[in-house]
Amino acid sequence: MLENWNLKVRNNFFKKLTNKIDQISEQPESCSQSTEFDGLFKCVVTKQTTFYYRINFDKNEIEIITVFDTRQNPDKLEKYLK
Repeated sequence: MLENWNLKVRNNFFKKLTNKIDQISEQPESCSQSTEFDGLFKCVVTKQTTFYYRINFDKNEIEIITVFDTRQNPDKLEKYLK
């Protein structure tokens, strides 16, 4: 997928993604909780890209479950999150 992006677009996306990961590292509950999937948070990176993550407070960890292209059929998301 990334090989289809030009360098400027790729770098811009990675900057946005990194900023969001830094944000949730500092403030894990700053994104909204998913209404569709219990125990998961939904972080919008761009209009077309969202990632879902969970917080493990016992281990002091954040686990990114999937990065999802929102232009896809949302039913595909279930196979990654269930």
